[in-house]
Amino acid sequence: MDQKLYISSSPHLRAKQDTEQIMRAVIYALLPACAVAVYLFGLPALRVLALCTLTCVLTEVCCQKLMGRPFTWRDGSAALTGILLALNLPPSSPWWLVLIGAVIAIVIGKQVFGGLGHNPFNPALVARVVLLISFPVQMTTWSAPTPWGSGLDVVTTATPLGEMQSAVMLTGELPAALQQNTLNYVLGNMGGCLGEVSALALLLGAAFLFWKRIITWHIPLSFIGSVVLLSGIFWLIDPSRYPSPLFHLLTGGLILGVFFMATDMVTSPVTPWGMALFGVGCGLLTVLIRLFGGYPEGVSFAILLMNAATPLIDRYTRPRVFGHGAAKAQA
Repeated sequence: MDQKLYISSSPHLRAKQDTEQIMRAVIYALLPACAVAVYLFGLPALRVLALCTLTCVLTEVCCQKLMGRPFTWRDGSAALTGILLALNLPPSSPWWLVLIGAVIAIVIGKQVFGGLGHNPFNPALVARVVLLISFPVQMTTWSAPTPWGSGLDVVTTATPLGEMQSAVMLTGELPAALQQNTLNYVLGNMGGCLGEVSALALLLGAAFLFWKRIITWHIPLSFIGSVVLLSGIFWLIDPSRYPSPLFHLLTGGLILGVFFMATDMVTSPVTPWGMALFGVGCGLLTVLIRLFGGYPEGVSFAILLMNAATPLIDRYTRPRVFGHGAAKAQA
């Protein structure tokens, strides 16, 4: 029986925003990062953003047509997945890599589980990790920023995290200049994925999400706090080998992951304590992977691993049912 009306006892929670409004707000929050990416990397960035978003929407329509499900592309979730995936790709990504990533995100990351609200993992991160493992050369070929009107040719470069890992492996020490480019890291003057180069643009978007009450402070604060704490301990032990907490915060995809990926309502815990535990786990795993893992960036792997732990976190952090725990203790 197709039940259209669900009746349950009070108390009831009434959301002030529907899915379409939430998705639209997150897309608006990502616009500053998209604009900076297009400014710094030019037409290749615009091509990746447009191709990724369009492919995700078309793939969702095709999947729902084949599965006989109602079309939901108008809610904006497929477009948001496409934008997030594009922001996790290098500017020089070939067209076929973008198409494969978009199809993986929608089909494997979302529709095989039943669509929006049923996926255990963030679809964009599923696609990014699959692409990173399957096509490591294309996924780690970075372009140096060449702002529009500068007349500079496109040249390949390394990300700050990649430089850090290479230098430590070869010499056992960090390059002194690597931790003196803080302003460049804030403004976006460095190599990297489309959405990880400008911390300032991402923070503007995050402020918009807080203002619209789309996200709460629990995951971002615990995520950032654990990164600062653990990376600070290593930095204090040996600053010549381990980078400072500020370097960890401003480089790579940390800010993009903290505010736009880890806070995904579908794949993160629902209780405040659960969110805090989730954020702490993401932060600790990120630092450990960055410092001791095979890849210089650890945000994607950390969030996916904690996505897998979300059901367990929800189970052990759910609030006590009113009238139950105390009565059992007295008995």
